[in-house]
Amino acid sequence: MNKQAAITGLGIVSPLGIGNEMFKKNLSAGKSGVGPITLFNAAALPTRIAAEVKGFNPHELLSGMGILNFTNDRRTLLAHSACKLALNDADVDTEAIGKTRCGVVLGAGIHPIISDNNPIMAWGLEKIKPEDYCDWDEFKARWIDNILRGDEAKWVPVNLGTITIAHQYGIKGPCYTVISACAASSQAIGEAYRMIRRGDCDLMITGGYDSMIFPFGVAGFCLLGTMSTRNDEPERAVRPFDLTRDGFVLGEGSGILVLEELNHAIQRGATIYGEVIGYGTSVDAYSVADPHPEGAGAILAMERAIRDAGIAPEEIEYINAHGTATLKNDRIETKAIKTVFGPHAKNIPVSSSKSLFGHLMGAAGAVELITTVTGMYHHFLPPTINYEVPDPACDLDYIPNNSREKEIEIALSNSFGFGGQNSTLIVKRTPGRN
Repeated sequence: MNKQAAITGLGIVSPLGIGNEMFKKNLSAGKSGVGPITLFNAAALPTRIAAEVKGFNPHELLSGMGILNFTNDRRTLLAHSACKLALNDADVDTEAIGKTRCGVVLGAGIHPIISDNNPIMAWGLEKIKPEDYCDWDEFKARWIDNILRGDEAKWVPVNLGTITIAHQYGIKGPCYTVISACAASSQAIGEAYRMIRRGDCDLMITGGYDSMIFPFGVAGFCLLGTMSTRNDEPERAVRPFDLTRDGFVLGEGSGILVLEELNHAIQRGATIYGEVIGYGTSVDAYSVADPHPEGAGAILAMERAIRDAGIAPEEIEYINAHGTATLKNDRIETKAIKTVFGPHAKNIPVSSSKSLFGHLMGAAGAVELITTVTGMYHHFLPPTINYEVPDPACDLDYIPNNSREKEIEIALSNSFGFGGQNSTLIVKRTPGRN
């Protein structure tokens, strides 16, 4: 018989705030976390806005922890900060955690290229100088040339956050990093959920971490033409499902969940936010960039998650959409939802959290699941802000502009990654416990 996977801890370091209370407050208020880029000089780029984690001070959040002496990699420190918050929230004995049947599975994106001699590829703010590049065309030429030459650049290991968290807490169970673009952290949570269901582990640290707000990352998406250039009004830039949308903005952060076998959680008196009850994953096998035009992979992921949960489609009461505010994604996801749910699709509130905190790439699915769980636990549905002009091709209830008070039992969260990698998670309230 399959075990049940309870959510007993949430750790969030995001553009909407650090910690559960600040995140919940700004989420329910529909506050935007998007603003001008401050982590480097973006003056030459078409997109000069992003959703940064404001006031992030790892030396304060991680005071006394060895990771501060090991690396200054921003992503890794975001992951450790969210993990510490999640373990504290779950009231887990971190001294004893390595002796339990525990594992770590996190999603992440590509890590930044670092070079001491290359101001365009460099991560550090002190290496980015306005005089190093004058305009976008010059930036593109130099950027591509430096990519081809390498110029003594090196990568930060992509699994650095995952493996150092395992080391920090002495965790000796399953430990790996999922790298599947924007679906990465959702897939990581899904795999952790499966480990608990099979009885492989009693407790899993899972979620994701990412930041691509550095020259290599922002310039890359500018080259693809997928980001908003509404630089003069950053808080209104991300407009999922709106006819006037012109792309996403990058976000950064980390969302970590403590998943725990339900009886294990009950026995130690843990707070239970809800349960993960379904997981579905797929790949479009269509294009290295574009989603399948009929949403074939998205449909498969949602159908598999619903089947895994053992529920009827009509039992889904809210969908946290991938909702990137790009023309193709929004229309294709809407079409996929209507295919899976049929007439019931018109009854399901749908929102895109990216309108609030941007696209967190490898961390997106985890932060969006925490968004879903936070709303479910506190009885509200998160909004899609900046929704002003309906797109006739996007004709569902997108919870426009303001959160909605509502108690729901079962919710679904979608993550659809670059290259057609898809992941869907389903969560439910635990009767009598939230």
